[in-house]
Amino acid sequence: MTIKDLEPKIVWNNFYGLTQIPRPSKHEGKVQEYLYNWGKSRGIETERDETGNIIMRIPATKGYENRKGVVLQGHMDMVPQKTADTVHDFLKDPIKTKIAGDWVGAEGTTLGADDGIGVSIALSVLEDKNLKHGPIEVLVTYDEETGMTGADKLKPGVLKGDILINLDSETEGELYIGCAGGLDAQADFKYSGVAVPDGFTGYKLTVKGLQGGHSGMDIILCRANANRVAARLILPLIEKFGVKVASLNGGSLRNAIPFEAEASLLVPAASAGDAEACVKSVFAEIKAEFAQTDPGAECHFEKEADSASVYIEDGVALNVVKALLACPDGVERMSASVPGLVETSNNMAVVKTADGHITIGSLMRSSVDSAKDFLAERMRAVFELAGAGFSVSGGYSGWVPNPGTPVINTMKKVYKDLFGKDLKVMAIHAGLECALLGAKYPNWDMVSMGPTLVHPHSPDERVNIATVAKAWDFVVKVLENIPER
Repeated sequence: MTIKDLEPKIVWNNFYGLTQIPRPSKHEGKVQEYLYNWGKSRGIETERDETGNIIMRIPATKGYENRKGVVLQGHMDMVPQKTADTVHDFLKDPIKTKIAGDWVGAEGTTLGADDGIGVSIALSVLEDKNLKHGPIEVLVTYDEETGMTGADKLKPGVLKGDILINLDSETEGELYIGCAGGLDAQADFKYSGVAVPDGFTGYKLTVKGLQGGHSGMDIILCRANANRVAARLILPLIEKFGVKVASLNGGSLRNAIPFEAEASLLVPAASAGDAEACVKSVFAEIKAEFAQTDPGAECHFEKEADSASVYIEDGVALNVVKALLACPDGVERMSASVPGLVETSNNMAVVKTADGHITIGSLMRSSVDSAKDFLAERMRAVFELAGAGFSVSGGYSGWVPNPGTPVINTMKKVYKDLFGKDLKVMAIHAGLECALLGAKYPNWDMVSMGPTLVHPHSPDERVNIATVAKAWDFVVKVLENIPER
C-alpha cells in the first residue's frame, strides 16, 4: 500500500506528485514548473507572477456566483532536513514516503507535508468538478520557510478574493486567527587560526539523536538545543584541560530546532583520559535533564584519525562557547492574554565555522513587537560583550487576531455540524504568511487551518491520515457555505 491508495485519493495523489519534485526553499524552480504545468494541463487559468508565486483561478459553480471569493493559500517549498546517516540530495531526489499505522512519514528526511498537504488540498479543490463553491483563487507562494519571500513580494491587487483560507496550520480542529512575528539575528566572531603545537590529540565531539522540531510550534516542548549541548560539553574541556577548538558546527535552518552538532577539538595528550571522563559525566547530567523530551540523545567523543592543523585562538573560542550558553534560547515568556500560548521565544538555530568566522544564526518570534525588539537588544548585548558583530534582518510583525468575523462564524458552525464538536479558535506562535499577506490585502477576512502534523522541520515529520480526510471534508463544506457578497 502506498500513499496514493489512501483516502481521499484526490488529495493524496496530489501530495504524491509533490513528493516527487525537489522543492527545498530557495530552489523552487522545478516545483514552480510542475505547478504551472499541472494547472495548464487541466484547463485551469494559471499564471506565475513576476517573482515566482503560482496563482490559479476557477469560476464559481452554477448558483454560487454571488458568494464571496475565496483564496486558498499554501507554500510550495519545504524544509530540507535529514538524519546524518541518510543519503538524500534534496535538489535531485524525491521524498520516500512511508505509512506507519495512522501516520505518513518519510525515510530519514523531512516529509514536506508542511506545506505540501495544504497545497494538495487546494489543488484538489481546483480539480474536483463535483464541488459547490463561489469564485476560487489558489495562491502558492515560494520561499516561505526561509523568509516568506513569496508573500512579501506579492503585489497588491493581483488577487480578487474576499476571504483568505491559509492551509498551513498543523493541528486539526484548531482555527488560527493570529500568529507571531519574527526577526532573524546573526552574530559573527572573527578569528585567526593558530598552528597546533606538539602534544595534542585530535578528537571529534558529536551530539545527535535529539528530536529537534519546528522552532515555533515545538519550542514550548523544551527540547534540547544541540548547539547549546555542545557548548556545555566544551566549556569544561577548555577551562579544566586547555582543550583547543578547531571548529564548531550545528543546525542548518533558522526555523528548525537544531538536533545535531559537532566540534573538532584538540586535547592535550596527557589529559585525554580525564577529558573523556569529563564529557561522559557532563553529558550524563544533560541526558538526565532532557530524559522526557529527548530520550534518544547521544554524545560521542572519539579520536580523529586526521586531526586539525590549526585551531581557533583561545580567547575567541572561549567567548563563543560562553556566548552560546548566555544567549537566550527557547521560551522567553508565555502570553498573559491567551492561556498556553508562547508569546516570545528564540531559537539559536545555526552555528557555522568557516573562513576565519564563527557565525551564530537565530530566529526570534513574538506576538508583541516590542518584546521581540527587546529580545534582540539582549542578544546584541551578549554577543557584543563577547566580541562579536551583531545584526538583525527580515523582521515582520505578527497577525493580530480579529475574532467574530463572518468566515470564522461560518467555519465554527460548519465544523460543529460536521463533527459534532466545537472548533477551537486560537492564535499560534509560529509565523504564518497571513501576517504579510494581510498587509497587502487589508480587506481580507483571514483564517488558517490544516490537518495534524507532528515534528515538522525534522526527519520525524509525520501527518495524521485521518485528519487529512477531515480537513478535506471541512474545506469542501466551508466553500459550500461561504457567505454571499
